[in-house]
Amino acid sequence: MSFKVVIPARYASMRLPGKPLLDLAGKPMIQHVYERALASGADQVIVATDDTRIKRAVEAFGGVACITSSDHLSGSDRIAEVVRVSGWADDTIVVNLQGDEPCMPAELIDQVAIDMANYETAMVTTLFAPIDDRKMLFDPHVVKVVCDAAGYALYFSRAPMPWHRDEFASQSLTLPEDTAFSRHIGLYAYRADALAQFVAWPPAPIEMAESLEQLRILWQGGKIHLTEAKVVPGHGVDTADDLARCSRVLAG
Repeated sequence: MSFKVVIPARYASMRLPGKPLLDLAGKPMIQHVYERALASGADQVIVATDDTRIKRAVEAFGGVACITSSDHLSGSDRIAEVVRVSGWADDTIVVNLQGDEPCMPAELIDQVAIDMANYETAMVTTLFAPIDDRKMLFDPHVVKVVCDAAGYALYFSRAPMPWHRDEFASQSLTLPEDTAFSRHIGLYAYRADALAQFVAWPPAPIEMAESLEQLRILWQGGKIHLTEAKVVPGHGVDTADDLARCSRVLAG
């Protein structure tokens, strides 16, 4: 199956300036991400960036990078520009792999692309993993998702959901055994025409409230299909602690 991976990567970061170029086990972070994308079987991988330092670093290890507008507000906007200037066909499957995911398993990149090929009614496909820890469920940095019986998203939130009225009222330290809880994994696949439509829509009120871009699709009536990740997703890098953790993992 044919699909492409675009990796949005900005130099600016409030917590970790120059994050894509930070060293991880002897390589810049963006190289690890790029190699994960290649290992997925994608027929083309492109880094979308607004900074020439990142472009030079990618080209130094033999990768392909595209300079995009510095005015983009999100990685999706940056990817949409790459799709547009590349002239890809409307039915091209494009995977959005964030530039700060150096430990993302290649199997999951392939999985989300296959799901897009299998679910023609979905505007987006993405993944989830079970939550079995109360602390994680109540962590606002962990995005939760509830799906319908067919695997389509009903809602994403930073709040715990579904809210187990009786169990959570008791302040128990464990999770109820009769309810499944899921966290969203931020890896997406789209068809090129759906991505163009998505970025043309204005931000939705629920998207602004939760600071979750994918809610724009649900607000507009689009469908997002989720499947459970086949393998445990790796850690992303948002903080110095994350960087140290990923360095240990990648150093093996």
